[in-house]
Amino acid sequence: GWKLFGKVPPKEISKPQEEGNKTSFQQEASTSSSSKPKFLSLKRNSAAVPSSTTALIFENRPSNLPAKSAAEEKKHRQMYEAMVAEAKKKELRDKKRQEKEMKQKSKQEKVISSAACVWTSEILPNWESMKHSRKAKELWWQGLPPSVRGKIWKLAIGNDLQITYELFDIFQSHAYEKLMVTRNNRKKNKESGSVAELPTNDYPMSVVSSEHKVELIMLDVSRTFPSLCIFQEGGPFHDVLHSILGAYTCYRPDVGYVQGMSFIAAVLLLNLEPPDAFISFANLLNKPCQLAFFRVDHPMMKAYFATFEILLSEFLNKLHEHFHHESFSPDMYLIDWIFTLFSKSLPLDVACRVWDVFCRDGDDFLFRTALGILKFYQDDLLEMDFIHLGQFLTKLPDDIPVNNLFDSISSINL
Repeated sequence: GWKLFGKVPPKEISKPQEEGNKTSFQQEASTSSSSKPKFLSLKRNSAAVPSSTTALIFENRPSNLPAKSAAEEKKHRQMYEAMVAEAKKKELRDKKRQEKEMKQKSKQEKVISSAACVWTSEILPNWESMKHSRKAKELWWQGLPPSVRGKIWKLAIGNDLQITYELFDIFQSHAYEKLMVTRNNRKKNKESGSVAELPTNDYPMSVVSSEHKVELIMLDVSRTFPSLCIFQEGGPFHDVLHSILGAYTCYRPDVGYVQGMSFIAAVLLLNLEPPDAFISFANLLNKPCQLAFFRVDHPMMKAYFATFEILLSEFLNKLHEHFHHESFSPDMYLIDWIFTLFSKSLPLDVACRVWDVFCRDGDDFLFRTALGILKFYQDDLLEMDFIHLGQFLTKLPDDIPVNNLFDSISSINL
């Protein structure tokens, strides 16, 4: 058998001898504990471990290494003092920045509260006589207060189509029936192992055939403002958004569903009740520019692109030449901007500011906004190639300063 540390295995000794050995082993262990190897008795010596960067810098070297020279010790002390000074400066800068942000936020809240009072007490009760007043236009440009934004959008968009709540209920019921049929078919296909095919046309130029409308709406709804997590399946606005889009396809089968509509309907839902959101959605898409794009009227779309290119060469000639050199045509960014009314490319709060003035000024403001964005980022865009231009303009920076952007837009006078 195996012998460990020279000891005889238990099978080879008698019980009395085993007990004697056990006693002697315990005695040996107690008497030799002070002389056992260091690797068996290593303990963390808190006094020997530097507790901070300060201690690490000023700590003397171990005895087995050469001691620090006076010059080296002075250098380390200076490095430490510089590091502490920089940390204090950063802390002071952060504190000042936070105080500035808090003051700006407080000031902005006061402005919004004051504007909301003016809208509710003076302008909204006298809408027809006040909507074109100088006071209303100035407040409009500053951004509508969230508390009244939906009401003002509804009034500004209007209801030329004369859609009633009852009509919305009818189309919503039809859309719900189609949704249930599609979900049941999906379930059957899943059980049978077959897969339903969706159109392969690229966004956003595809107008979906009737048999794929509900499928594509279901897919698009889940991809609408994913960061908000309210339009995805299980979210509070998932079914409502689907019902509005489905109801619209029943109301306007000649237009049908086009990818990108979900973003417009979602922005309206965030500011209006579902029936009002549907009425505004249908009337908004009935405007000349939106109707041309959503019906994929190629001659009209080309006319819009050609007009915009002329404006680009007039206001931003250097950038126009750069785009031409990179073969980067207006349709490569304008389609996405117009199909979603900037709600996909801009941060949501900035997009709502754009919508505020768009509801007041109409389609012209969309092209002013496009030129304003290009002017605001002109220096950056001039350094980009074709691929980076497309990536940048598809999803603009989240930290875009809205006031500076609107200053850029205001400098474009069409």
